Amino acid sequence: MYHDAPPLFPSLFHALLKALMLSQCAMLYPRSLCLFASVMVAIGGSGSLAADDGSPFVAGFDRFHRETAEHAAIGGRLLISELSCTACHASEDQELQAKRGPNLDGAGRRYRTDWLKRYLNDPHAIKPGTTMPDVMGGLPDDQRRRAIDAIVAFLSNQEAEYPVLKSTASNPIATQFWMKGDNDRGAELYHQVGCVACHEPDEDYPAPPYQGSELEKMLSELDPEQIEELGLADAVRRVRSVPHGDIAGKYSHQSLAYFLYDPAHIRPSGRMPSLNLRPDEAADIATYLIGDAAAPNLDAGQGDTASLVEAGRRLFVELRCSQCHHAEDIKPSVVARPLAELDVDAPNSCIETQHVGLPGYGLDAVQIGSIKSALAAINSDSTAGSKAHATMLKMNCYACHTRDRRGGVGPNRQRYFETVSQVDIGDEGRLPSPLDGVGRKLRRVALDDALKANINVRPHMFVRMPKFAGPSLNGLAEDLANADAVAKSAANLFSDESEQMANAGRLLFDTGCVQCHWVRGEHLPGVVGIDLAGADKRLQPQWFHDFLLNPGAMKSRTRMPTFFPDGRSVNPNVLGGDTERQIESLWAYIKHIETQPLPEKIEEGKVHDFELVPGDRPLFLRTFMKDVGTHAIAVGFGERVHYAFDADVVRLAQAWRGRFIDAHGTWFDRFTPLAVPLGDDVINFPAGVEFATLRSEKSAWPKTSRQAATFKGFRIDRDGVPTFLYHIDGFDIQDRIAPNSNHGLTRSMQIHRVDDKLSKSATLWFRANAGGKLKREQTHQYSNESGLAVTLPQPLDRLGVVRTIDGIQDWIVPINTAGEMSFDVEYQW
Repeated sequence: MYHDAPPLFPSLFHALLKALMLSQCAMLYPRSLCLFASVMVAIGGSGSLAADDGSPFVAGFDRFHRETAEHAAIGGRLLISELSCTACHASEDQELQAKRGPNLDGAGRRYRTDWLKRYLNDPHAIKPGTTMPDVMGGLPDDQRRRAIDAIVAFLSNQEAEYPVLKSTASNPIATQFWMKGDNDRGAELYHQVGCVACHEPDEDYPAPPYQGSELEKMLSELDPEQIEELGLADAVRRVRSVPHGDIAGKYSHQSLAYFLYDPAHIRPSGRMPSLNLRPDEAADIATYLIGDAAAPNLDAGQGDTASLVEAGRRLFVELRCSQCHHAEDIKPSVVARPLAELDVDAPNSCIETQHVGLPGYGLDAVQIGSIKSALAAINSDSTAGSKAHATMLKMNCYACHTRDRRGGVGPNRQRYFETVSQVDIGDEGRLPSPLDGVGRKLRRVALDDALKANINVRPHMFVRMPKFAGPSLNGLAEDLANADAVAKSAANLFSDESEQMANAGRLLFDTGCVQCHWVRGEHLPGVVGIDLAGADKRLQPQWFHDFLLNPGAMKSRTRMPTFFPDGRSVNPNVLGGDTERQIESLWAYIKHIETQPLPEKIEEGKVHDFELVPGDRPLFLRTFMKDVGTHAIAVGFGERVHYAFDADVVRLAQAWRGRFIDAHGTWFDRFTPLAVPLGDDVINFPAGVEFATLRSEKSAWPKTSRQAATFKGFRIDRDGVPTFLYHIDGFDIQDRIAPNSNHGLTRSMQIHRVDDKLSKSATLWFRANAGGKLKREQTHQYSNESGLAVTLPQPLDRLGVVRTIDGIQDWIVPINTAGEMSFDVEYQW
């Protein structure tokens, strides 16, 4: 405490001090002011709560420990961590380490003053289900009001800057992106990428038609007793939502967008994970949650007196807010009795009825009983399995994943888990994968990468694997691996990697694998599934072997058929029908898949005109392309240098080398994902418009992705090369793009002024290149960080300007507006 200055409110200070001195409470809590310690950010809908009595909501406890007294101590340990008990009652048990609250260094920029005051005055009323305790219960109204005013003044003066987001040519970020969110896109993202796994869906959202999952259909045919006997009670229990408060009253568009973009910056505990949102996606969801009616800026004032701010700082220390929150340089200091020494039957404690000087959590009888059970068994041993379970409870992994007949997407949420284009590949193709035996299934490195969302082998799913903050998942991969370890050694399971074995594996792939799986990005028409390239680096050989022998035994309700019923091969003509050698041959083919021919059926499918292969004359395909848009015109050349032109924005959007493009999705299959280049060396050109009229060279480049442009089609010359025709701001432009001798592209443009009424003060500018930083490579050439090098002819280069505005460096050149001009642009990458 601060002894060099008198307390601001003597009566409040003495009331607290008296409570601390007289109460011999064995569970003395340091009265942490856990201002914003909700388990996850609250999003949309009318979230349902755990109980009607205002008790704190902890998702894992509510789902698995509220309905039954079984394993009460496990639920109590979860509450001890999630209520941050060990932030004050020290414990060496890592499983019980406190969640703690958000970083408050920038509270003045993130939270509205009025909301802070209302929340501190009555946390449970303003945010039902909050884990934030009421630390001022029992105080007279006047003292309570003055204490809140002081603390809010201190918090409002915590004005750490927002993180700097770097804009690049491949990932442009609009100025004040948080004000440019789209409500409809936000609603779609919120219901698709995974938010509704924890948070309440919007009843008014037009969800896609839903026929019910395979499990739901099976459960509908069972009575309650049968469901209980099969251990499926959790599968029919409605999963309550992580509650929210007054989102619009709490956040501005800016503060919420930044939070959704990088939750760990504010909440290092990791309970709210990142869903790998782009800044514009974060802005879209923020707009959806807040709406357009909320004031765009925070109302935190700068009129607080220095004495009031200092008083708030003292209270921040005296009330031990610093035990859970970081602000300025204030350090936590544990003063309470260690957790292992607490008396669970003490008459005055912070888990029972609130007393002056102690926090009031509003715990219900079930929660109190669970905490007491946990404290009574505080020294019990943990296993790898129990530690993994504890981590999954805290991180709410069970909101998406099942393990040991526990968890999974709630039955009231499954309709929102979709595949791209609504392709029906069963529950295992649209719902997050079960984690039963995952430590046995995945190699340790792959398991760690999966938990950190560093790999994505299911691009056909809209839902995203969340990325949890730094230490939040520490040890989970090891615990899962140890819990699922099997005694059988797989060190020399597959030893024959000969060409003969790989060839046999390729033959076997054609008998079934290619019907559901991709191979090196190639697939049969309409197939949407995991690409088996790289599977040898992800999967344990023993699991691969056992799964192929009996898929149903390894993965419940899988659609994977068995090709070895009763251990016998259905392909007697390959390797003599030897089951073990056939499985080994499949592994050999996968291990060397990058250098082996594709399966024959896939090769045949490519011959049947689905893959466009340019010859002497260029080929064209109007299609929907990823990173280009819904008005893409892909142009392929026999020189194996290709590009895509965006006829909507009117720009050169993408280029690549090698193979051209697959037309099957465009011609035949509306369920196929957006088209992508089949080749390599793909380069995306700077996003946005390429031409704009500017008042001067210092004017900002338009941020919009559209412009006053009219695409007028294209004409084809005698060599079959297209010249695109379009009109922009009073200028007609002819744009011919073709490969050059350096395996790049040459762009020949003719620009003609057709509107004499254009303002003489406005000049048409061409944006040759852009990025976070441009580098002068040689005379007349600049490259960006993506590797795109652009060369202009000397006259234009001499007139060009390289400038930096809003974090984007671009190279712009003025176009002679007096009449007509022609010039060539060279592209290399």
